Amino acid sequence: MNDFNLKGYVGFWAERVEKFFESYIVSADIHASGLVKSMNYSLGAGGKRMRPAVIFSSFGIFDNYFDKVTPYAAAVEILHTYSLIHDDLPAMDNDDFRRGKPTNHKVFGEATAILAGDALLTKAFEIMLNKEINPDIEAPLMAEAAFKLAVAAGDKGMVGGQFADMQAEKTDPEVETVDYIHMHKTASLIAYCAELGAVLGYGEEIDKANMKSYGRKIGLAFQVVDDVLDVTSTAEELGKSIGKDAAEGKATYTALYGVERSMRIASELTAEAIAIVEPYGKAARPCIEIAKYVLERKN
Repeated sequence: MNDFNLKGYVGFWAERVEKFFESYIVSADIHASGLVKSMNYSLGAGGKRMRPAVIFSSFGIFDNYFDKVTPYAAAVEILHTYSLIHDDLPAMDNDDFRRGKPTNHKVFGEATAILAGDALLTKAFEIMLNKEINPDIEAPLMAEAAFKLAVAAGDKGMVGGQFADMQAEKTDPEVETVDYIHMHKTASLIAYCAELGAVLGYGEEIDKANMKSYGRKIGLAFQVVDDVLDVTSTAEELGKSIGKDAAEGKATYTALYGVERSMRIASELTAEAIAIVEPYGKAARPCIEIAKYVLERKN
């Protein structure tokens, strides 16, 4: 019997980062109030908040002073939100809905949405490097965390994956290309989240490598399942448009392998991720449950 309440667990950490948003994403200048309103609109749209949960869960293997982690977990979610705003733009995925609500550019216009995304991206690093709100983070640790996020989110990570995704549209999907897109566009940031817990928890280099590998595997599994849900789910369940991947000729796992084999791949990745963290014992339980959720989720 599974006595782990994952929904409650993730919700607990989500509430923590959302309270941080409320206290930190505020406008001190009337001239920027409209921009901040746009930023808060997307931050307040909800979502799974899986990335903060991964950070807290990874950190919990090594330490239990979670207040130290909250600004960093919030910063990563802020950066993730910027990427969603930009992904939804007409020049990119051209989506009208995100999490069941009109996308940012539909409410505030394209120009403001672009600037809101820009502001959120830079806000993430402002938070991470702010000594006043991170008094317990030593400068070298702060620099390591920020540097690794820049790599995971930039041209060597998430942004590079998004570019490759656009370039591959309406082409015959190839294994190497699809793997590259998914590993960079989605898995890169989730891998960072898992590694960050070990960084902030003073883990050894082997621990950082283990958690990063765990994160890469659940991140890749997450995107594979996302590909499947775009084919098998409904717009009501997902809170966004479905069937767009096939309509736009996206390079996806389902286009390459079909639904059944894609789910087998996701299952194998999940098992491998769990095997990595199981040696950490009871402290790894949340990481294990998150991995299972990634595979079983319906939205």
